Amino acid sequence: MKDLKEEEFFEDMGDGHIPSHFDTPLRADAFDMSEDEKIEKIKGDFYNIMHTLGLDMDDDSLKGTPSRVAKMFVKEIFGGLNPGRKPRMSTFDNKYKYNQMLVEKDIIVYSTCEHHFLPIVGRAHIGYISNGRVIGLSKMNRIVEYYAKRPQVQERLTMQIVKSMQEALGTEDVACVIDAKHLCVNSRGIKDIESSTVTAELGGHFKTDPTTRAEFLKYIDMNTRFNV
Repeated sequence: MKDLKEEEFFEDMGDGHIPSHFDTPLRADAFDMSEDEKIEKIKGDFYNIMHTLGLDMDDDSLKGTPSRVAKMFVKEIFGGLNPGRKPRMSTFDNKYKYNQMLVEKDIIVYSTCEHHFLPIVGRAHIGYISNGRVIGLSKMNRIVEYYAKRPQVQERLTMQIVKSMQEALGTEDVACVIDAKHLCVNSRGIKDIESSTVTAELGGHFKTDPTTRAEFLKYIDMNTRFNV
């Protein structure tokens, strides 16, 4: 690997979808600009990309595209970069004394591959065992959405979801499995339209107890065949 030129090394890393950090790599000044300032800058940058590609930017169909893309990047598909958008992870006393596993399966995942900026589409399955606190079901969907709305690699996304749930619930007993298609694999490069990627992050008893792990996998009924 040391013999590879730097550009070839990073190209291989991207094509191999190799993660580099647990935390999303952000600069220290990531939020010095307001969202409106970012939109204006991205608007100009995307105009230049389209112009460089040879598109006629005076065409009525294309004139509004840079503005639409800029707003979409900042407020929608990469909105999870803004920590102010992180959902409140309110928890409640487990008054019912429910001490079994709780699983929410088939949470839709829409994310973006950070190596090629192409979509990642799949499903997440989350399970936890309460140690006295419970969380609203919709909060699990929202935490998946929050971390998915940023340039991602699937391994990191899976780990971030589990870590956030563990911190909110005060327990290590949290698990997440994601099964997703990567359009950077399906539509370019190898162009394998059938394959999907499965990642898992298992904490606490889900990791150390084979019975707990088997119960979780039985509940989510994974057959590794992707189906949105």
